[in-house]
Amino acid sequence: MARMFDSLRYFTLVVEHGTFTAAARHGRVTQPALTASIQRLERQMGGKLFVRGPSGATLTAAGQALLPRARAALAAVEEGRRAVAEVMGLAVGSVRLGAGATVCTYYLPRILARFRSEHPNVSFYVREAHPDALLDALEAGDLDLVVLAQAKAPSRGRATFVGTRDRARGTAFVRERWLDDELVLVSAPGVDAETAPLVTFLRGATTRTLSDQHFGDRPIAMELGSIATVKSHTRAGVGVALVSRRAIERDLASGQLVVVPSERTPVVRPLYLVHRGPDRLSPASAALLRLLREQRRPSRPRPARPLRRA
Repeated sequence: MARMFDSLRYFTLVVEHGTFTAAARHGRVTQPALTASIQRLERQMGGKLFVRGPSGATLTAAGQALLPRARAALAAVEEGRRAVAEVMGLAVGSVRLGAGATVCTYYLPRILARFRSEHPNVSFYVREAHPDALLDALEAGDLDLVVLAQAKAPSRGRATFVGTRDRARGTAFVRERWLDDELVLVSAPGVDAETAPLVTFLRGATTRTLSDQHFGDRPIAMELGSIATVKSHTRAGVGVALVSRRAIERDLASGQLVVVPSERTPVVRPLYLVHRGPDRLSPASAALLRLLREQRRPSRPRPARPLRRA
């Protein structure tokens, strides 16, 4: 039974990440072990599940038929674990949290350290990813909570999360306004900020979308994949960057970066707590959600409300 569970989990990881190598890395297992598990599952199912090629692993017709049932089986096991956790309370349990790079790096460390201190027997797993991957993982039951940045104003009562592609499945989530992340334009001292190009993020990141919206008239010198790399090149004087004020507190204090005055900034980026509803949260997940809620500014309470993927 345990082998079947692992095989189904590895199967969904390959679908999610596109290659056996990436799936093994995210599943924290060696690639040969994952490959053997998939082959065993194929024998048990009676057919090939993937076609492997230079661009990755593609589902066969048999694999497409198995996918929704595999996800349902994994979700059922997870529901069983939650039921046991309800009985056991917080003596045991686990919680899986997803967020973007800025939140993972500059907002979560102290919160998670406190959570571990208060609940030493509860394990947690944190995944850093772009909004699409986080929502997909939440929908698949691979994550319990996610923190998402909203890049555009809500339309007809719906939050528009940058990068969200096919939302035709209409999975209902609950979103709660958490904190406001303030973005400012920065440069190294002495840089001509009027003419300097942008050092920005890869497409798909919320900060990149906001940078394009507010500074789309500036040429782009660099498109980079991490906040650390963006700051490094900005400190070196390559250009200016729109970044979270939280991410540059030490750089401002040390004088390595300065805030560039602009009528277009600060840009306020709302952060949301998103989950599949209180009835789907384990005691451990609910405890972390309560701790995250405590970080809100008292003057800006935000009620929970349903969110349907657009």
